[in-house]
Amino acid sequence: MKVEQIYTGCLAQGAYYITSKGEAVIIDPLRETQPYLDRLERDNVKLKYIFETHFHADFVSGHVDLSNATGAPIVYGPKAQPAFEAIIAEDHQVFELGDVTIEVLHTPGHTMESSCYLLRDEQGKPTALFSGDTLFLGDVGRPDLAQKAAHMTQEELAGLLYDSLYNKIITLPDDVTVYPAHGAGSACGKNMMKETVDTLGNQKKVNYALKQPDKASFIKAVTDGLLPPPAYFGMNVAMNKKGYDSFEQVLDKGLKTLEVAEFEAVAESSGALVLDTRSNSDFANGFVPQSINIGLKGDFAPWVGAMIVDVKQPILLVTDEGAEEEAITRLSRVGFDQVLGYLKGGVEAWKKAGKEVDTVNRITAAQFAKEIEGKSSTVIDVRKESEYAAEHVDEAYNKPLAYINEWLKDIDDNEHFYLHCAGGYRSMIAASILQARGYRNFSEVAGGFGAIAKTEVPKTDFVCQSKVFS
Repeated sequence: MKVEQIYTGCLAQGAYYITSKGEAVIIDPLRETQPYLDRLERDNVKLKYIFETHFHADFVSGHVDLSNATGAPIVYGPKAQPAFEAIIAEDHQVFELGDVTIEVLHTPGHTMESSCYLLRDEQGKPTALFSGDTLFLGDVGRPDLAQKAAHMTQEELAGLLYDSLYNKIITLPDDVTVYPAHGAGSACGKNMMKETVDTLGNQKKVNYALKQPDKASFIKAVTDGLLPPPAYFGMNVAMNKKGYDSFEQVLDKGLKTLEVAEFEAVAESSGALVLDTRSNSDFANGFVPQSINIGLKGDFAPWVGAMIVDVKQPILLVTDEGAEEEAITRLSRVGFDQVLGYLKGGVEAWKKAGKEVDTVNRITAAQFAKEIEGKSSTVIDVRKESEYAAEHVDEAYNKPLAYINEWLKDIDDNEHFYLHCAGGYRSMIAASILQARGYRNFSEVAGGFGAIAKTEVPKTDFVCQSKVFS
């Protein structure tokens, strides 16, 4: 028996590949299926099942494409109602894989169909738990995402989650390995650990949700401090339930090369959003006007989902040379399949064609320190609330990037302001959105708070972030 975790950092997502005696299963696959097909061929094994822990909200699974490519059936736990053919398992139903077995544990709470998969070895001993979004390391699945579909409050769903965890999960042996669907950085939880594998015994010691004295305390603990989920989540759930175009079709359509004139014509006729995936430093120095910058070298896909929201939005790409396929692939992981093509030659071709180029007024942290010294200046910090609470520039306003559409309207463009995040990635996203909406009276600080902290700019006292929400 072999268990492999296939972890994708951009989405903080774990898929799992398990083999035994010439057979394999894959749990929660990503959208692009070729890496899984390559593994099957490499190991000379047959894919027997594709297990889905639930209808994912934060990414589009590759279950449909993988089933079409291999003939392996898709398996969901009880209560699932997909629009395509699938095995809807019963609670405690056992599936055989070579010399081992996988038992379905229906664990509603995060969603109604949420299920964990318990792997037993050749001797029947519980070995590993593939816990989906029911149990994370350091946290549990948020109970507010399925309220509408389940016709229940988040407190009622949290109560179901308590029953699932305390009646079916905590009772398992301490040496069972926990393999969650997500890790730190995912919006599916609020307190996840950076580790991606742990024992159940250790989770019983360190996971706040597994140490609550009663159901009422558990409900309060897991519902307290929940931030609104990204708006694209519901659209990803729909795609995972109903199906989608094949990844190959999406890639072929997106890899359309557009010369400058054609790129401009398509942008005007389609209402496409121009997405520039270069680094924030390259973007600041020159970009196609009205472009939005979300760099590939960062949490690209989640920020695309949070900022663009509508998965049906047509998109035109500006990338570094050779990065087009990666951009389209990572967009497809969160359901953004409407890429119409990319600018051949990138921004350099745009400049050579004599087209207008825009820039962002980016300044160094040292210049920022000099400009605000002894003055009353408006500083906007777009980091998360927890980052801001830990330490920030004195009298800076906290306006998290995730909520830019809410606070943008309150900006007085007649008053100059400064904009920063932790290192420049998020503040450049904000800067590009601001300029696309007509706001230009600001300076964005290169290097963000990391660079500002090294200057003499007055700051609040540092508080360890783990203590902010304790």
